Amino acid sequence: VQLVESGGGLVQPGGSLTLSCVLSGSTLSLYVMYWYRQAPGKKREQVARVTRGDIRTYEDFVEGRFTISRDNAKNSIYLQMNNLKPEDTAIYFCNAKRLTGKGEEFDYWGQGTQVTGSS
Repeated sequence: VQLVESGGGLVQPGGSLTLSCVLSGSTLSLYVMYWYRQAPGKKREQVARVTRGDIRTYEDFVEGRFTISRDNAKNSIYLQMNNLKPEDTAIYFCNAKRLTGKGEEFDYWGQGTQVTGSS
């Protein structure tokens, strides 16, 4: 299984970006999908989650600015980010988690895409 993120870049405060993540080697509908981020010198933190049933949750710092979505037909998830702040600067990672009925756990990560807020 492979996850490949794209869509990062340099953006001014208040700007918008949409990140994408494509899963290959398996079927997206089997997984709970996450976006995480890691800023320089800080620990990786969860940003948003979308369940197999399309229930979406966000960390408090998102403050209604980001939207996570999934398209199982395209084996892809997205993170629409609006009103970006300098403190959103980080590498953003896509993550897929699956727990089977047999108790097997699968956990896959992408390589990350850089988002840089610059004034």
